[in-house]
Amino acid sequence: MPKKIFEKSLKLILQKQTNIISAAFVIMFTIIFSQVLGLIRQRLLVSIFGASNILGVYLASSKLPDFLFQLIIAGALSSAFIPVFSDFLGKERKEEAYKMASTLLILGLIIFSFLSLFLFIFAHPFSKLMAPGFSVGQIDSMAALMRVIIAGELLFIVGTFLSAILQSYSHFFIPGIAAALYNLGIIISIIFLSPSLGIFSAAYGVIFGALIFILVQLPLIRKVGFSFKPTFSIKTSGVIEVFKLMWPRTISIAIFQLGTIITVTLVSFLPDPGRSYVIFDYAQTLAFAPVVLFGQAIGQAAFPVLARERSRMENFKATFIASFNQMIYLVLPISVLLLVLRIPIVRLLFGAGQFDWKATVLTGRTLAFFSVSIFAQALMYLISRGFYALHDTKTPLIVGTLTTITTLGLGALFIFHYHFGIVSIAIAYSISSIINTIILFVFLDHKTGGFNKILLLISLSKIFTATFFTGFALYVPIKLLDQLVFDTTKTINLLLLTGISSFAGLSLYLFLTWLFNVSEAKTFVFLFKKIGDWKQILTKSEETIDGTRVSP
Repeated sequence: MPKKIFEKSLKLILQKQTNIISAAFVIMFTIIFSQVLGLIRQRLLVSIFGASNILGVYLASSKLPDFLFQLIIAGALSSAFIPVFSDFLGKERKEEAYKMASTLLILGLIIFSFLSLFLFIFAHPFSKLMAPGFSVGQIDSMAALMRVIIAGELLFIVGTFLSAILQSYSHFFIPGIAAALYNLGIIISIIFLSPSLGIFSAAYGVIFGALIFILVQLPLIRKVGFSFKPTFSIKTSGVIEVFKLMWPRTISIAIFQLGTIITVTLVSFLPDPGRSYVIFDYAQTLAFAPVVLFGQAIGQAAFPVLARERSRMENFKATFIASFNQMIYLVLPISVLLLVLRIPIVRLLFGAGQFDWKATVLTGRTLAFFSVSIFAQALMYLISRGFYALHDTKTPLIVGTLTTITTLGLGALFIFHYHFGIVSIAIAYSISSIINTIILFVFLDHKTGGFNKILLLISLSKIFTATFFTGFALYVPIKLLDQLVFDTTKTINLLLLTGISSFAGLSLYLFLTWLFNVSEAKTFVFLFKKIGDWKQILTKSEETIDGTRVSP
């Protein structure tokens, strides 16, 4: 019996995801797993090092290596490699697909190695340029940590290419789990090496985690039949096409990543810059959790369908609006939950002995300002993929560039003129994110010939109304129970308080959206009722990734 269960579980894990719902659920599951491990990693770091300058230095030290990775690899994979590789596979041109993938991997490693060697040698002046407000000792530590992290990023490139290949074969589970286990590598390193290496244990954990990321994917890579066929010629079939498609996305990523680096520069001018950056990073981590969970999962799962339907615009618009409403329906209640319960959530997740009350409150305030724009940040995943599906990578680039400049300009204004402190960046980011989403949606609406905005507004008004009352349902219990029932200095009481308030608020949200006849509510109620038939639900969906329709 256990053997049969294991075999069935292994078959389920290794099978392809053939439709949007199954792909989205698998992606969501792996994202949740990754986020749980990520939060454990963050709590472990703050429990050992606190909201300290040295932890802030470590968090900032990864920005330049990550900038190189995003610039060289992420742009190609997110908008160009997977469509071209998948097209070769669809035309039974596997040998050419494998040769193209191998060539791109070799070229990516060569370019990254050259640039990272330059960064390795000049890590100290680059660190000083990025964070001029940091002390001499902090700059020295940042440069040393950066040199270790560069090696991990080199390995991460290989793992990321393997993930892209598996996703092209409609395998989402193993790549997602492998990415999550990257965090596990960092956690193990911190636990065993921090007593002797201090903060460098986390940097060496990046190398260990990247190795795990590669090794976990290798068996499935062999199973799908991929073979490494490298060449050094950019004239290899498909390589030039990838370069042509990727450059606008690469520039867009470069501008965004440059914005994150300049953010470190702005934070470095605040008092206690390392500590301030820890607070900013931890608040952003919490705010980005639902963004990645729902925005990335739904956007990534819908992308192949949107690309397939670009020649049938009515189907394209129907798929886009359905995904749009689903994302809003899921993201808004989580946004208001993070806004109202920000302090208890920060205390529960990061409230270790080294993370003091002042840091908790400031992290909660920063999280509150981020929470206002969670819906916009999530929608950007979907709207940008709408443009990519229509083979337009330039519009998101132009709009993204302008909003990044706006973010940095507002951040500088709020820090240097209004002296808002670390919340300045969160306020600026939220304003810019909302503006960015509105502008991109208007342009996409024009490009597609217009969505049915009356039906969309009716649906959104219902969801926003339900969200508004959900905020009260979250606020009232936590105020009453905190003052009259629970001693929230104890973790178990804080957990009960947060759980009761969350249950009350989200239950009201589900009831109100059902009462308002929101179609997404009916869908999720149906899924809950049919939870025992989960496999049938995930496999019998009309919207498929490969272009076929599955009969119900």
